[in-house]
Amino acid sequence: MTHSEALPQIAALDALDRAHLIHPVAPWRTHEERGPNILTSAQGIWLTDGKGHQLLDAFAGLWCVNVGYGQESVVQAAADQMRKLPYATGYFHFSSEPAIRLADKLVQITPASLQHVYLTLGGSESVDAAVRFIVQYHNAIGKPAKKHFIALERGYHGSSSTGAGLTALPVFHRGFDLPLPTQHYIPSPNPYRAANPQDGQAIIEASVAALKAKVAELGAENVAAFFCEPIQGSGGVIVPPKGWLKAMREAARALDILFVVDEVITGFGRTGPMFACDAEGVEPDLMTLAKGLTSGYVPMGATLMSDKVYSAIADGAPKGTPIGHGATYSAHPVSAAVALEVLRLYEDGGVLANGQRVASTFAQGLDELLAHPLVGDSRHRGLLGALELVSNKATKAGFDPALDLPGRMAATSYRNGITFRAFGDNILGFAPALTFTESDFDQMFERLKKTLDDVLAVPEVRTALRG
Repeated sequence: MTHSEALPQIAALDALDRAHLIHPVAPWRTHEERGPNILTSAQGIWLTDGKGHQLLDAFAGLWCVNVGYGQESVVQAAADQMRKLPYATGYFHFSSEPAIRLADKLVQITPASLQHVYLTLGGSESVDAAVRFIVQYHNAIGKPAKKHFIALERGYHGSSSTGAGLTALPVFHRGFDLPLPTQHYIPSPNPYRAANPQDGQAIIEASVAALKAKVAELGAENVAAFFCEPIQGSGGVIVPPKGWLKAMREAARALDILFVVDEVITGFGRTGPMFACDAEGVEPDLMTLAKGLTSGYVPMGATLMSDKVYSAIADGAPKGTPIGHGATYSAHPVSAAVALEVLRLYEDGGVLANGQRVASTFAQGLDELLAHPLVGDSRHRGLLGALELVSNKATKAGFDPALDLPGRMAATSYRNGITFRAFGDNILGFAPALTFTESDFDQMFERLKKTLDDVLAVPEVRTALRG
């Protein structure tokens, strides 16, 4: 079927989408008016929509398609497992070989403190499971007052009923009665907005002091855990100074609170090493994973915990009594088989090494755009990065929301054949697949610069910039 022949079908799908399909994190009535961008195929780093328009994916789907689209060995792993054992429950002591081998593999490649794995269907579920396990842990060790959780401003920990409260982004709270009274935040370690962006140690010390102050305010006997992302993703790709994660780990240990690292975005080579924790030798009490675990090919996540946490929960329950947490699709054998093949591609297939090799090209491309009139900041680590757009580089002032600069960037980039994340506060997020080549980056930055130039040419934007 040619694209012209497919257009009536696309029109029909458009109408059905507007009428029935609820889209995540979207303005529902606005979506009904504009309709969807219907994607029909993908290969490598390229997406194709229903009209035949090709898009260079500079965001790996949603921070997740780390090995690129169309990896035949991943497809084959899913197909083989579906033929052999398409489903196996993890309840009632049932298990499957892919789930067992995946748990073992994750223990091998994650920080040494993590010895036990609960397999989920995504990042939000992984965070929700972590919270439930932490509550169970403190009850088991006789510290039932420890029910308060601390996270970072601009942090993102999913959109479950609990995780969305740990998330510190207003859109996830409005109308949902969040955050909960037990959920609290300390300032984000944002160098660009710091008094002295170059003084990394001062930024680290401020975060440590803020955590200590918040724990003192709540009472150490009441605080269960501190959640953080090594690099804040949906909050605008905020990259703390090196040493920040380790300092926060040490502070949490001294304060007698559990330290939870959310590597849903940063895991599996996204920041360079297999996990961002590896760069600073950090060993958390719990870790949440998803996205790159299966490269987005099928849903899966994981919550990993230390033996200290696991043993306390296991021994705290009456003998023979189940720990009441589970899900129908936990440890799904097809997802586990896909994850094992994706992990093989990272290590034996050279994907992780390629991501590390091209990271400097990515960084250079972003930094060169600092010369653009719209760009105030470039920040990155590994293949995770952002550009922050400002109306005044000296004052770092943003743009009036009425200008809808993010919407203009998204629409213009689509026309120019590139997709990335245009955050609501004028930050552009990038997470290219770890399979990108030098020539892929040439095309990416050519299209990105054209998008910036096209938006700059809009009279309203030029006026705002002069202001």
